[in-house]
Amino acid sequence: MFDQLLKATYETIAMVTVSSIFATLLGLPIGLILFATKKDSIAENKIVYRILDVVINILRSMPFVILMIVVFPLAKLIVGKKIGMVAAMVPLSVSAAPFVARVMENCFSEIDKGKIEAAKSMGAGKFDILKLVLKESTPGVIDGITMTVINLIGYSAMAGALGGGGLGDIAIRYGWNMNKTDMLMASVVIIVVIVQVIQFVGTRVSRKINKR
Repeated sequence: MFDQLLKATYETIAMVTVSSIFATLLGLPIGLILFATKKDSIAENKIVYRILDVVINILRSMPFVILMIVVFPLAKLIVGKKIGMVAAMVPLSVSAAPFVARVMENCFSEIDKGKIEAAKSMGAGKFDILKLVLKESTPGVIDGITMTVINLIGYSAMAGALGGGGLGDIAIRYGWNMNKTDMLMASVVIIVVIVQVIQFVGTRVSRKINKR
């Protein structure tokens, strides 16, 4: 039992870590583009903003289980298989990227417009302003990444029900199908502990940066 839970915990942490990195690498730049091209922003472009806005809304409105099934062919193309821990990272990343993009857009939009106007008056270009926005919104970005990681932990549990491995797989295979309550409860406790640790660390880092 202990070995199975340890292996499943490793798989969950690995899935969530890799998926969070790729989701952030995809979502953060898109969030910047959304911020920059929205109305009255530094590079207003209604067409670009509208296209990205619609795509993100569609992806965010799609239930994860359905999205995972839809992305199965992409997972097979990238990693060579449709099931397993590595394959599950693909739909996890795809599902989280739109969430990251929207959170980042909102985060960047909360920056004091006076600072942006001051930068413009000093001759700062669009790229310089984007760097300023990133710097000023760092605490919010950390909070957004923390929320993303926590959401992905929940998604990874659902991925386990479709052959993704991890603690979700243990909970379904042993806890539900074999009626092993101890395995089910152990999986739940481990997931809760992981979430609490991530939330604690993320909050502490965000506050520390904010105080600077």
